[in-house]
Amino acid sequence: MIQPAHTSKSSLPWHIVPLTDAYCEELCTWQYSAPYEIYNWPAWDTMLQEQTEFADLQIRAEQYRGVVNERAQLVGFVQFFPIIGVTRLGLGLRPDLCGRGDGLGTRFVQLLIKEALNKAPQQEIDLEVLVWNERAIQTYQRAGFIITDTYDRWTPTGISAFHCMVYNSTP
Repeated sequence: MIQPAHTSKSSLPWHIVPLTDAYCEELCTWQYSAPYEIYNWPAWDTMLQEQTEFADLQIRAEQYRGVVNERAQLVGFVQFFPIIGVTRLGLGLRPDLCGRGDGLGTRFVQLLIKEALNKAPQQEIDLEVLVWNERAIQTYQRAGFIITDTYDRWTPTGISAFHCMVYNSTP
């Protein structure tokens, strides 16, 4: 089994749990400020009506999890998107916890790496990030990811450039 080489001095007392309806509804209230508003989810009623992403019970059960703190408060989410031979991470940290400069984001990503390795130890772990999102890119690099590719792909606001970043288990 691949062991993560990039470990934190102080891990988080957070846990990965099933993403309940209540947590889904809460996720849809999170509001990221500019330029990160692209990460805001539609209203929960809209998602339910359209059965998109975690509003689809099958997709939610197979791919999505919540991340909660020691008081069972939602602090983040993760999507383990299945690709043959790869676990692709989609993730989000509660807006008020982003950009604090205290390493919280890195420890959050390390928790998700650990879970991905537990779920599928032989698979590569990767993620996609918009090229302009330097804050996230630096967090992912501190957690052990490296940029391996850059390409354009469709987003809800049009075509955007993305980096593919792959977890490197050896520093």
